[in-house]
Amino acid sequence: MIRTLAIENYRSLEYVVTDLQQITVVTGPNGSGKTNLYRSLKLLQHIVSEGALTSLAAEGGLANVLHAGKSRAEPVALRLGFATDDWSYAIDIGLPQLSAFRVPGFAKVVDPEVKNETVWFGETLRRATILAERRSLAVHLRDKQGDLSLSPMRVRESESMLATLASPTETPELFELKESARAWRFYDQLRVDTEAPARRPGPVTFTPVLDDRGSNLPGALATVLGVGDGERLQESIAEAFDGSQVTFESLGGSLATVCLSQPGLNRNMQAAELSDGTLRFILLATALLSPRPPKLLVLNEPEASLHPSLLAPLAGLIRSAAKNTQVIVVSHAQELVSALEPEARVLRLEKPGGATLIEDQLPFEGPVWHWPRR
Repeated sequence: MIRTLAIENYRSLEYVVTDLQQITVVTGPNGSGKTNLYRSLKLLQHIVSEGALTSLAAEGGLANVLHAGKSRAEPVALRLGFATDDWSYAIDIGLPQLSAFRVPGFAKVVDPEVKNETVWFGETLRRATILAERRSLAVHLRDKQGDLSLSPMRVRESESMLATLASPTETPELFELKESARAWRFYDQLRVDTEAPARRPGPVTFTPVLDDRGSNLPGALATVLGVGDGERLQESIAEAFDGSQVTFESLGGSLATVCLSQPGLNRNMQAAELSDGTLRFILLATALLSPRPPKLLVLNEPEASLHPSLLAPLAGLIRSAAKNTQVIVVSHAQELVSALEPEARVLRLEKPGGATLIEDQLPFEGPVWHWPRR
């Protein structure tokens, strides 16, 4: 489980270090930095799991994501890090000394580069706890004798060292770190519009994970009902929609349409007929009750298009999911926040002077965290 999350100079998050629990709720008024915290988590996951900084390019480059209040007298640095039950990870990304390469007829390619990247055991960063340390292009790894030795492997300036050094045989700890981040799951783009794939028929096959757009809903829903906690899913649907149940209408072969069977109606309502809120709730229930739970599940504004009456059943589903996975919920729906608050760590964000702060926490009052030096 992720115990500590650390972010420095990412958009409005000038300096945020906070502890996380099994359920963590991030809330606050519009513009307080909720979306930025969500994006920073996705960026961190992409760097650790894929080893690349390409997500920064999609956001307009390093210059576009740096905190606007950053003093340029200091080194330009975007820092991201987290601590789990076993180890900690931190990366320091800055501007390059030279252009990465040249393309004829095009401006210089200036990719951000990794200045420092460190993995260490436990929470306390000291020489004896470092497992892997990278400064610029030089990487030192803890060898079998317990010494930090220079690795012969070469890393690229614009890639995480995990891209080339994470090996199940040579560096199993780094490999496990990389694979655990691959298992983080994010949902913020579940489609419920009239052209959404979830409204169309699909194959009913073993599908343990709902994709981030809900495109494989028939298979994922059938898998929850068949090999997962189908009883809990149907209970949540019945609670949310007055005794209704989800079902399928076969179209021959493995194709089927997701339907809702409602008391008092002579036929099932097909997914194409369902309201946006009803379909979204079914998608969220399917995601939260996955028979292959992730290490971390992050929901960004799951309340979108949901009637307030559905927020209590949704909170119940989140609590059920948290028995098997760590859950972070980013929400501005007070009803959902209140329903989860007894079991959750609630981070209330505010932005009084252009920088996101956690309410009732001074800027350097969070968990102990030390950034590695360049």
